[in-house]
Amino acid sequence: MGRHGTIAGRKEAQDKKRAASFTKLVRLITVAARGGDNPEFNVALKHAIEKAKAINMPNDNINRAIKKGAGTDGSTAFETLNYEGYGPAGVAIIVETLTDNKNRTASSVKHAFDRNGGKLGVSGSVSYMFGRKGEIIIEKTDDIDEEALMEVALNAGMEDMETLDDSFYITTDPSSFDEVADALREAGYTLLEADIQYLPSIEVETLEENDLQKLRKLIDVLENDDDVQKVHHNYAGEL
Repeated sequence: MGRHGTIAGRKEAQDKKRAASFTKLVRLITVAARGGDNPEFNVALKHAIEKAKAINMPNDNINRAIKKGAGTDGSTAFETLNYEGYGPAGVAIIVETLTDNKNRTASSVKHAFDRNGGKLGVSGSVSYMFGRKGEIIIEKTDDIDEEALMEVALNAGMEDMETLDDSFYITTDPSSFDEVADALREAGYTLLEADIQYLPSIEVETLEENDLQKLRKLIDVLENDDDVQKVHHNYAGEL
């Protein structure tokens, strides 16, 4: 299955990350809500709420985070920072963070790289190997007609759709991501994953087992950091 993984693998990974994701997404919703508490007019808030619902965050938690963000005076300033570096065997990694203390975050990200066979780089050191794309994954079931699915996605502006063993993998330009995702939901499709990601144009195809274990540990440490929102890499295999 390669980097896309299997549906079962993705669901297992989501279950493991759910508890940590609650903390990260509450922060994301709170910050996004500072731009307005109505997701119809606040795209950042809309995306944050969709991510929260995807991991079954209770509505009460979502609403509390929105109220906190909409009512804040902004005294706690969060900023979005990306870090770039190399993991074991030269795997390129981009770390997206949302932090109120960039010194703390920079230190913890560097520590994670240093202790797990990686090296933190400078801005631009690996990002040229990635492109920003909308990514939508739909589980393949007997009641989904592939041609009908493709027609909905195409009419909404998708770039490409790949049919995998157990899923449909759709990519979009970031500017048309919302239109495609909304059209699919309105047509009755359940989106297993829907987000704007850094997708690699250059990949590391294989790793020795020792390097693979180090890469897994590095990504796990990064993803368990409350300041880290997403970790992207260019290893072609399944972690």
